[in-house]
Amino acid sequence: MAEFDLPKRLVAEAIGSFFLFAGVIGSGVMAEALAGGNVALALLANTIATGAILYVVIVMLGLVSGAHFNPAVTLAFALRREIGWCAGGAYVVTQIAAGALGAWAVHVMFDLPILQFSTKARVGIGQWTGEFVATFGLVFTILALVRLRESAIPTAVALYITAAYWFTSSTSFANPAITLVRSLSDTFAGIAPADVPGFIAAQLAGAVIAVALAGWMFESQASAARSKSTD
Repeated sequence: MAEFDLPKRLVAEAIGSFFLFAGVIGSGVMAEALAGGNVALALLANTIATGAILYVVIVMLGLVSGAHFNPAVTLAFALRREIGWCAGGAYVVTQIAAGALGAWAVHVMFDLPILQFSTKARVGIGQWTGEFVATFGLVFTILALVRLRESAIPTAVALYITAAYWFTSSTSFANPAITLVRSLSDTFAGIAPADVPGFIAAQLAGAVIAVALAGWMFESQASAARSKSTD
């Protein structure tokens, strides 16, 4: 990532966020249209498409920007001082803006009103707990593999989100930017704007706890390995 300057990293974040968010929302629209009212089938189709596009954008752009596409991930690396706060802020703005463009592109492709707001209620302790668990697991997976097996991150993250769609009550948004963008689409993947703050609060809490636990679990071993290498 250090080989690429900030403008190139931001463009990578924009491209990845555009296709990831379009993939989530667009596959939801297509799945709902073709599932004939079978919500489980629609969710399964939405899940497979999301996991697939997530793997692709991470592999394609990970070496450029780190493939965050998610303010919770950016926050985690900022807390670890692996990205500056100014650069991190630019990442987050880019993720949201490009993601919104992805949602609007989906609306154009499917002949829907471009500007709209979701009416799908997603609220309550069960939903918030689902988002806390989903985001904690996502961030912890990334931070663990950064230390243990970095090459496995694309596969592990894609598989984690695929699984978390089904084992969390919220269907694993696990991303403040996509939560905000999904409020701009009154489709299968949407969330009512009034319910966005609760989701984002739970996501950020999950990310912070994951950073703390991963730091405690892995940093001492990393420090010991660095010390041994200099002996």
